[in-house]
Amino acid sequence: MINRVEKLSLLSEMIAFAKTDTEVKCKKYKFLLGVSQQLDICRSDFEYLMKHPIAYKNVESYSERIIQFHRLVLLMNLENERTKKELVKLYNFGLTMGLSHESINRVLYLMDGFPNKCVPPEVLIDIFKVQYN
Repeated sequence: MINRVEKLSLLSEMIAFAKTDTEVKCKKYKFLLGVSQQLDICRSDFEYLMKHPIAYKNVESYSERIIQFHRLVLLMNLENERTKKELVKLYNFGLTMGLSHESINRVLYLMDGFPNKCVPPEVLIDIFKVQYN
């Protein structure tokens, strides 16, 4: 189970990832708001994080890091306007979370073969499971 600081850190990381220049597009904003509700973060704390990011704190749970990476993949593909810069950003976030570069590369390679470029959770878990063992 992750604690409140870790939850806030995960959400802050996602907000930073979603920002293009200084704004977050409407579709991504709604997605982030939904994630904040999943994480039991109130609307006022969410709005605060939008303006005041907090420092990243790595989540200890490997499975939580995989879930967070999946959220970032979903977030990146919301508007089908993926850029090379976003791919590099996602790759670097994955490395920062302590995920293996082989698994990250595999996810990035495979996502183009799925509808809306969204890797199903079970496929993602299998990719990371192979690298973890």
